[in-house]
Amino acid sequence: MSFLVKICGVTRPEDAALACQVGAGAIGLNFWPGSKRFVTMARARAITAAMTPGVLKVGVFVNPDPLALDTAMTELGLDLAQLHGDEDPRCWRELPGARVIRAIRVVDAASLDRALGWSPRYFLYDSFVPGYGGAGHPAPWRTIATGARRPFLLAGGLHARNVEEAILEVQPDGVDVASGVEAQPGEKDPDELAAFVTNALRAAARLAPPPHQ
Repeated sequence: MSFLVKICGVTRPEDAALACQVGAGAIGLNFWPGSKRFVTMARARAITAAMTPGVLKVGVFVNPDPLALDTAMTELGLDLAQLHGDEDPRCWRELPGARVIRAIRVVDAASLDRALGWSPRYFLYDSFVPGYGGAGHPAPWRTIATGARRPFLLAGGLHARNVEEAILEVQPDGVDVASGVEAQPGEKDPDELAAFVTNALRAAARLAPPPHQ
């Protein structure tokens, strides 16, 4: 499994095209109405149409209705569903784990127990703030480094200037960023986005093979 750089909260086709061009491996589209980066199905179609084949299309959902999630995944050809709410794994057994990113909001070591019961393609460890999503706040790197279940993506407060340090300290299987590469909510900054991907991939190349390989 190669290192994954995911650019999340994309709301514009041009941002998706740039992310693909500079080497991102996944684009996240937020379908939670409470998000500043919420996209409609029509906007999501325009964004996915601008993506390079082979880059993963990820739908971000918070406590979704299963039918609505299935409709979005089918109509948009989404590769993965990122579940970012309080979803119970027993209610999502019909969704194959290989198509799931399970977000875990981390406060302390006990928070990592929220991963129990899930067997997703990736866990995503994020910071805990009121509401859903990390809101640009750093996650507790050391706690995640010592207790995370693999494979996992690191999120929360990452940007071009700290992503290399984060990768080398936590040694994730990938990273996820939204606000850290934005000029304003939902609008990516081209220079910040390109620098983030470059720095992340450079750091990833220095990692030893992860323990699960």
